[in-house]
Amino acid sequence: MIQFISRPTIENPVVTGDIQAPQEVKAILRKACYDCHSNESNIRWYDKINPVYWKVAQDVKEGRAVLNFSEFQGLAKPDQAAKLWEAVNQIQSGDMPIKSYQIVHPGTRVSGSDLGILKKYLVSMLKSKPGDTSKINAYDKQYGNWTKHDSAVPKPPVALNGIEYIPDYKNWKVVTTSDRFDNGTMRVIFGNDIAIKAIAEKHINPWPNGTVFAKVGWDKLTDADGNVTTGAFKQVEYMIKDDKKYKSTAGWGFARFKTPKLLPYGKTKLFATECVNCHRPMRDNDFVFTFPIKH
Repeated sequence: MIQFISRPTIENPVVTGDIQAPQEVKAILRKACYDCHSNESNIRWYDKINPVYWKVAQDVKEGRAVLNFSEFQGLAKPDQAAKLWEAVNQIQSGDMPIKSYQIVHPGTRVSGSDLGILKKYLVSMLKSKPGDTSKINAYDKQYGNWTKHDSAVPKPPVALNGIEYIPDYKNWKVVTTSDRFDNGTMRVIFGNDIAIKAIAEKHINPWPNGTVFAKVGWDKLTDADGNVTTGAFKQVEYMIKDDKKYKSTAGWGFARFKTPKLLPYGKTKLFATECVNCHRPMRDNDFVFTFPIKH
């Protein structure tokens, strides 16, 4: 009787801007990603049996919201690079394709050679340019402003969802670092005392309420010898754990403050929905990309 219960509809809208990539790259993405991350979902007969179909429909809905290869060309170039970087890293970490999906669809597995092809293509898109004049100039200008003016923030800015900028993150301990070569930035992730205690006690899935992460980003400067240093400050992002207060966004509050002026990100308070959608592939890790450095 469960087959006759009302069912969601999975439609394939018109493809408006499919990703433009070498054929071997597209073939891998098509087999491993397109069922949930495109407007060309291939729903097999066994996917249409309730209650499996309900999960399939939800996965397709969420997958397209995070990344839709059928609309990829409509994104700005930096956003294309960021989305592809995230996709490759999700595959490399084993979080994509979803394990339950691979079991039912074994042909979607990404092999080591497949991953090598994707990484090679991504690197070809994102090769760092030594001596990037624009980044050097941005750093010099920012540094000049800091030396001329008081950099203190008289009143902490507030994000549209009510989360206030937390200046004390500079006194927190480092949880880990990351190199976002997709957009040429370097990141340091700091954790408050609750986060650090949770790490020491191996209580990180789920993270306890009160956990706060601050991810700070700078331009990455590379000289002719390949040496890397930080450039201009780009932004600081926060994740705040409170499974009741932020229930609508998977138990996490999100905020981002950009440039030295600490301008809040987003046009409406619903910007946090965009953030949690990006983190959905990490739902089995309490929606957190951060893995603490192991000592």
